[in-house]
Amino acid sequence: MNNSAAIDPAAPPADPPDTGQRRPHLYYLDNLRVTMILMVVLHHAAQAYGPTDWWYFRGDQQSDALATVSAVGGAFRMSLLFFVAAYLVPHSVDRKGGWGLARGRLKRLGLPFLVGSATIIPALMYTYYVQYRGYPPISFGRYYLDVFLGFGPQPADWTGPIWPDLQFGHLWFIQNLLAFSLLYLACRAVAGLARRLQGHRRRRPAPDWLTRVPGHRALLAFTLALAVAAFLVRIRYPLDEWVPLFEFIQAEPARLVQYTAFFAAGVLAYRHDWLTRLPRRTGYTWLAVGLALAAGLFVTGTDTAYFATGGASLASASWTLVEVTLCVGLSVGLLTLFRDTFTGHNRLSRAMAGSSYTIYIVHLPVVVALQFAFAHAGLPVLATFAIVAALAMVVSIAAAIPIRRIPVLRTIL
Repeated sequence: MNNSAAIDPAAPPADPPDTGQRRPHLYYLDNLRVTMILMVVLHHAAQAYGPTDWWYFRGDQQSDALATVSAVGGAFRMSLLFFVAAYLVPHSVDRKGGWGLARGRLKRLGLPFLVGSATIIPALMYTYYVQYRGYPPISFGRYYLDVFLGFGPQPADWTGPIWPDLQFGHLWFIQNLLAFSLLYLACRAVAGLARRLQGHRRRRPAPDWLTRVPGHRALLAFTLALAVAAFLVRIRYPLDEWVPLFEFIQAEPARLVQYTAFFAAGVLAYRHDWLTRLPRRTGYTWLAVGLALAAGLFVTGTDTAYFATGGASLASASWTLVEVTLCVGLSVGLLTLFRDTFTGHNRLSRAMAGSSYTIYIVHLPVVVALQFAFAHAGLPVLATFAIVAALAMVVSIAAAIPIRRIPVLRTIL
């Protein structure tokens, strides 16, 4: 098995930390990753019918419940994916070396990102341009050059969301994951150079507080520190505001702190075998906290759009604390739950795990196409969402599995 594949969503993760004996394959991480990616599909299916933020398709009906679904999922889903993706990065580097990992990441993450952002996203943005912008019709080629890439003049009445239309859509996750992986390699190289300059040939043992499995106090401290850091960022950048870091990396600063922290936690969890040693009581306690917060949002019908406006306000600080606590609670809890319960596998689950990266790439045009297809079905909004979500999952899985079996694509996807 190619253990390095586990640093991206492309293939099943490799074995746990090497302790001298080969351990069983971590099928529960496969199952968890597939579940999170299907939640991404569900989230994007809800985008047209719940949240008020920009989307490729404009639905005529909105549901507060679906807005809450998006808010709850957005609080933890991608952070947990970054954690799982990072879990075996150290083992891959140890086995293949830094340059070997970098070449593999550029191939498995860089190439799909470049191809997808040059094909899938322009096609979706062109559909939005034709359907909703109200400008005279133009060919896709002219749109691509003048509007998507921005070589033409910006219209005086341009409505955005940005100019030019160049964006990376859902592929931001792949781009950010590649950036995190390369940043980890850079940090590892700097640390190695520092040890050589100091004349140390052997690594110093990690401090006791780091090798211990995080307990309630450590998780609470992590949650509070993360909430404070996220709130400070959100004073300037509210949720759903995207910026081009270094003029190229598409990032949402309001959640970038969480993604960075969870990626780093994934690396540490592998190094110190936290997942295997995490007590069930700790994991299920935090799962209960996360579920209670999520249930509270549904019961109270909280206007998450109001709390997510950012700025130095009590509403922003309160929502940040709730969101980060929900993120840590559900992430720790689901890791424990899947470790203890969802460890089985069969032919379909293995195929889905192996194709989960492809499912993530292909699902967005499937979702948007279904949203347009059911635009005039006359169904209640929740029924429309349920049908679109279910069909999108089935079609994305059915398309991804054979796509990944194409020989030239198998080594990439």
